[in-house]
Amino acid sequence: MSDRTGGVFEIPPDEEPLLYARRLVAQRCLYGVDKNPFAVNLAKLSLWLATLAKSHPFTFLDHAFKWGDSLVGLNKEQIKNFSWIADTTYTDPNLPLFNQSITKVKVYRDEIFNLGDSDYEKKRDVYENAELELTETRVKGDLVIAAFFAKDKDKARKEELDKFRLMFKKMEKQTGARVGVRMGFSVGRGLAMLNPDNVDNDDNIDNNDNVDNLEIINICDNLKSGAKSVPVFNWEIEFPEVFDRVNPGFDAIIGNPPFAGKNTTINGNIEGYLDWLKVVNPESHGNADLVAHFFRRAFDILRENGTFGLIATNTIAQGDTRSTGLRYICENGGIIYNAQKRLKWPGLAAVVVSVVHVFKGQYIKGKWLNNYADKKYLDNQEVDLISAFLFHAGGNQDPKVLLANANKSFIGSYVLGMGFTFDDDNPDATPIAEMHRLITENPKNAERIFPYIGGEEVNSSPTHAHRRYVINFGEMSEEEARNYPDLMNIVEDKVKPARAHLNTNAIGRKRAESWWKYGSSAQELYNGISQFNRVLVTSRHQPHWCTAFMEANIVYSEALVVFANEQNSFFTILQSRIHEIWTRFFGSSLEDRLRYTPSDCFETFPFPEDWENNAILEQTGKTYYEYRAELMVKNNQGLTDTYNRFHDPDEYDSDILKLRELHTAMDKAVLDAYGWGDISTECTFLLDYEEEEEEDNPKGRNKKKPWRYRWTEATHDETLAKLLDLNQTRYEAEILGGKVAEGKKKANTKKAAKTRKPTTDNIPTITGFTEP
Repeated sequence: MSDRTGGVFEIPPDEEPLLYARRLVAQRCLYGVDKNPFAVNLAKLSLWLATLAKSHPFTFLDHAFKWGDSLVGLNKEQIKNFSWIADTTYTDPNLPLFNQSITKVKVYRDEIFNLGDSDYEKKRDVYENAELELTETRVKGDLVIAAFFAKDKDKARKEELDKFRLMFKKMEKQTGARVGVRMGFSVGRGLAMLNPDNVDNDDNIDNNDNVDNLEIINICDNLKSGAKSVPVFNWEIEFPEVFDRVNPGFDAIIGNPPFAGKNTTINGNIEGYLDWLKVVNPESHGNADLVAHFFRRAFDILRENGTFGLIATNTIAQGDTRSTGLRYICENGGIIYNAQKRLKWPGLAAVVVSVVHVFKGQYIKGKWLNNYADKKYLDNQEVDLISAFLFHAGGNQDPKVLLANANKSFIGSYVLGMGFTFDDDNPDATPIAEMHRLITENPKNAERIFPYIGGEEVNSSPTHAHRRYVINFGEMSEEEARNYPDLMNIVEDKVKPARAHLNTNAIGRKRAESWWKYGSSAQELYNGISQFNRVLVTSRHQPHWCTAFMEANIVYSEALVVFANEQNSFFTILQSRIHEIWTRFFGSSLEDRLRYTPSDCFETFPFPEDWENNAILEQTGKTYYEYRAELMVKNNQGLTDTYNRFHDPDEYDSDILKLRELHTAMDKAVLDAYGWGDISTECTFLLDYEEEEEEDNPKGRNKKKPWRYRWTEATHDETLAKLLDLNQTRYEAEILGGKVAEGKKKANTKKAAKTRKPTTDNIPTITGFTEP
């Protein structure tokens, strides 16, 4: 039997070989860190029980299982430079002593490895020597971390850092670089603990210096105590034998890190914790689940050709969590070689997790080499590639904006003041009867009054009928708008007072000054749809994915997304499950509602080739749309109510069954248009998410479960993988053709800004209405 250094062990005659091997592995190969000291002790206990042998002492584990926050700490270079960022302006005059101290720690720890099982007390003595030797380095690291969390702005943090650096240098001079002895640090369990009662009272030391030293003790102690403590853990100095070697880092890492969303992370940790994570993990996002940062930490402390396997939330491959974790890892030398995307957690809890295994490649001559040569398995199926999305095809990056989709989707007008509207249901609006009176008395008023519709009317009315009107002066100057005195009086009375309070920033002040204009007029929208008789719209927030055609001569509220197209084939593609799964995956959510963002959901979406001339798409969409429209009028139900029934597993009405059939036919036509006819269109009723039953239910009923009639997860993932791959192909083709969507859009915006003038030419053109 040999160890990691090549040493050979003789198995004692009274030992069972397997048990002896376990004890050696536990003492020489295993390491663990946890923020909960009870969890650390529990891990030790578990290993003691697993390695306990008659007539032999417990396995010594204190050197390898430690208390600390895995995500908060510094590497050796950062500690040397007294900074959490690269700082070439600071040179530590005591650098040789720092290096000497780390070397001593490594010698002490090597001695622990070399001592036999019978030398338990000797191991503890050596371990305490190692801990005491680390004291000064830990204090230095603690002060750096404390400076970060002491303030909330970069400049203030830098000032605090400079202050603590001076305090530490003064202490070094005073104590002769023997901080652990002079300052009274006593060795505790796992970490050297601060003990103010032991501060050296040498008569040769100024009392003011002792006061400064006590302040340092309090700073470090306060950081690690309290309900939201920060037990700093510096991996490289705590385990020097792991990191002070050729190809440093751990050979393998396993774990079940905590899952926590943004709000849970903020509320459960010290103020500034999220800022810290974004600093230590470049290209990370504040909305990412905490587990993504554990993936990053595991990858950072892994050696080249090493591997880790972690349990994660099933959103690890989605949105900002994917971008922060797996995307970064895969773009920087990580290879996912085994993954299970949706694994039901054993037990009663309704939890679904993902299990991901990553191999770290080699970094040679400034490049990461993909030197993983073994097989890859995704959900137990052999594949050639596993992307950061946990798909078998496509790239790791977010889909790119495509020039082909530019200027075709718009968010409606942000009116910013219900005083612009005529509405019998809103006390801030003017009654519709008053609108009719104003038009009767002065027909010119009709020139600036338009039908107004939002997401609620589109989804609740069986015919998508509007019930409100709105005053719209477009980009008129105040002088021009006063040509409609009746309407200006309404706006001046109902909108101007509220706008006057918008003075906290430049945008607000501009809106206050131009109180007769909308907060955002959506001029590009009305220019973009002026050639159409009808346009397709969708609510930005809705429980079900649904779209509908509307007349183009309407003012659309900012609650709607408007698409500049009137073809049935366009409706077929957008209403299909192909676009819906893209939308749900790359969009976001608000409570339990889908949130549609044109930049993420539409501008990146790759349409089938030549879809505009596809007669099957045109006819299939027309059939579905007309049948759905008749069904809603027949049942006096809008889109929301209709799709509530559509997705209800207990709904067997023949009309709804036919709507489902037509929807499947529409999906099949779209898949055929892509050339993906081999993908199954079979649907089943699946829960969007699991909910635990509430024990205390005073209403005597359970909340309606989030069922959805949708494709299986396998079909869902297969389609998404193909769409991602197609997006990348289209984007590359646009680049080769000299087209860049983002660049062209910026150039146009800049040009428009230079040439725009406040004239009547900038008044929105709405089909069917006469301009003054």
